[in-house]
Amino acid sequence: MFMTLKIIAVSDTHNHYENLVIPNGDIFIHAGDITISSQMDKIAKFNDFLGNLPHKYKIVVAGNHDRLFEKLSKNKVQSLLTNAIYLEDQAAKIEGINFYGSPWLPWFLALDMAFAINFGTDLRNKWNQIPVDTDILITHCPPYGHLDIVDGINIGCADLLNVVEKINPKYHIFGHLHENYGISSNGKTKFINASICEGIDNPIRFPVEIIF
Repeated sequence: MFMTLKIIAVSDTHNHYENLVIPNGDIFIHAGDITISSQMDKIAKFNDFLGNLPHKYKIVVAGNHDRLFEKLSKNKVQSLLTNAIYLEDQAAKIEGINFYGSPWLPWFLALDMAFAINFGTDLRNKWNQIPVDTDILITHCPPYGHLDIVDGINIGCADLLNVVEKINPKYHIFGHLHENYGISSNGKTKFINASICEGIDNPIRFPVEIIF
């Protein structure tokens, strides 16, 4: 039986994380786009920021602006983020909760940026790695039909949604589409777009609080 945990989730802070009021909690999650262009000094500052948070655990997943993370090995990125658990197509069990993190997006959602991959077999293979016992899924990519509307059109990933609807995690945390901050549900999974910034330079949203 799980203990009650308070989880704080953000995404798309784009170097503005120091301006945020982060509620206290047990686990802090960042779902990608930590910086704008992913310079080494910015990553170091972010790691210092994580180290100053009171949360016992911090989990980080990369986004399309986090170019440096794609160029480096997972182990190297983890060595830079000494104050967090870095998940790149990886699972972690924390206090009895199964987390899984993945940074990939369909190429048209990330253009020539980091972690962009073609629709079809390549992308499905990434999503098919998500374990069936995942409780909290963290991706940078939004699933189709949930907090993914741009100009009146749903542009999230249908293949990701298909996997989510098969494994039914309790929460799916993501970002990328800044216009769609909020929470939705299909009755089995709560979908959370935790994008903090409106645009790139306007961090007007609040971290999302989850009681698990």
